[in-house]
Amino acid sequence: MPVNWNGTLSTARSDAALDHPGLPWPIAIRAHPRARRLRLRLDPDKRQLLLTCPPRSSRKAALDWALGQRVWVEAELAKLPSGNPFEPGERIPLEGVETLLVWDAALPRAVRLEDSSLSSGGPREGFARRIETYLRRRARDLLSADTAETAERAGVTIRSVSIGDASSRWGSCSSSGAIRYNWRLVLAPTHVRRWVVAHEVAHRVHMNHGAEFKALEARLFDGDVAAARSALRLVGPRLKRVGRGF
Repeated sequence: MPVNWNGTLSTARSDAALDHPGLPWPIAIRAHPRARRLRLRLDPDKRQLLLTCPPRSSRKAALDWALGQRVWVEAELAKLPSGNPFEPGERIPLEGVETLLVWDAALPRAVRLEDSSLSSGGPREGFARRIETYLRRRARDLLSADTAETAERAGVTIRSVSIGDASSRWGSCSSSGAIRYNWRLVLAPTHVRRWVVAHEVAHRVHMNHGAEFKALEARLFDGDVAAARSALRLVGPRLKRVGRGF
């Protein structure tokens, strides 16, 4: 749970995340027009603290208050599940299958998927970068193919397919037909990834979540939408820890 303070401050400020020796993570200070008190929370996806302030807040006073919450911050950090970094010997999900990460200097640098393992050679210090590059490329290829096939069945056109790493969304579709996915969907079971694709393609016809949209989503997915949605909620937190050290 976030902590709060309802003191009176002045002078609105909104800053990018900054490092402070008194805090374990960088802290971003944001003014919000409807805030009535200071509110501090952790943002694990960005590895930073977020301090929300009322309008006309003093940055210095707000930061001093946040520094006083160090014990709470450390307690909350201790509750976070362990990370799943791209390190040799770690296992990560890939299309729902637990996959071993293997590094051997004698192997080629190019990442290879074989027998439920991802292997790469070359310099040890570049191993994590090579693994993530491979996963992002695989995500782009799979999601592009899934989207093209689903769009054809829906009778719609797609302007573009891109990938990113949004902290709160697995996919989005603009009114112009540009679809963007979270690359981490490549880690999810295949039926989960394809449901997200069906969901976004259905938005090319209905830019809402009404009954007609749900009917089209179900037809394009040709599976149990509720089960796929529940599966993503279940595995989502794990997927967001992949490649991270906390």
